[in-house]
Amino acid sequence: MKSVLLIGLGRFGKHIAIQLNKLGHEVLGIDINESRVNDAMDIVTDAQIGDCTNEAFLRTLGVGNFDICYVTISNDFQSSLETTYLLKELGAHFVVARAERDGQERFLLRNGADKVVYPEKQIAKWAAIRYSSDHILDYIELDENHSLYEISVPDSWVGKSIIQLDVRRKYELMIIGIKKGEAMNFMIKPETILTQDSTLLVLGKYKALQKCFRI
Repeated sequence: MKSVLLIGLGRFGKHIAIQLNKLGHEVLGIDINESRVNDAMDIVTDAQIGDCTNEAFLRTLGVGNFDICYVTISNDFQSSLETTYLLKELGAHFVVARAERDGQERFLLRNGADKVVYPEKQIAKWAAIRYSSDHILDYIELDENHSLYEISVPDSWVGKSIIQLDVRRKYELMIIGIKKGEAMNFMIKPETILTQDSTLLVLGKYKALQKCFRI
């Protein structure tokens, strides 16, 4: 369990709070808007009304005592920037800040953010890749070039073994797991036979995936 300071209880901040609550973390939620604070009371450990661009107010929170500080202020980039800067100045250990437009990430990182999330851009990319293909069921981006994909088994692969398909040599893709229902098998052997009712966890580059699965 971690102690979390969550600044900004708009739509995105509220979703963060819900997930942190499900994970069992202690969350102090802060917003300048009283109605947002009241709406979040059942999904955070505690909540306060306050302006986090005010250094004196931030000092009262003891930001250095939190494991993670999230800055999810909506529609006010100047406040996000100031809050991020003040958090690091006051000893915050790890600050995650939200970007809403291109270019904001650079400024947030320069002003103290340890990580920047850009939810609209990230979800747009995920949706574009996920729903533009018949084979991709889900994916997680690992870096700019590599991702982990959940792929349905093509009809032409059913009944064939991993060694027969030889996708690692042909396409530089790695099959690292096979999923059947809710069961996941990571003990993949060359002689493992693929079946219609399973999906594959494949690691590699998207261009290689396109070529391999004719996406």
